[in-house]
Amino acid sequence: MIGEVNQSNLYLLLPSKVAWMADMLSEDRNTSVVEAMRMIYSSDVYRKLEDETTKMWHLGPIALYQGLTGLSV
Repeated sequence: MIGEVNQSNLYLLLPSKVAWMADMLSEDRNTSVVEAMRMIYSSDVYRKLEDETTKMWHLGPIALYQGLTGLSV
């Protein structure tokens, strides 16, 4: 059975979401993945993502990316 997501284990979910967003951002902005990761880690979206109480970890990488860039579908 999968355990409950809480603040102490949320960090396990974040790397894959950040990696997806970094790939999309680096491609869209024509920048390196490292620079894209810097942008993500310094963003309001990431600050909210790493706070379990916001439940943003439920969102997929595309929705998070849209929040990061202000895009809408």
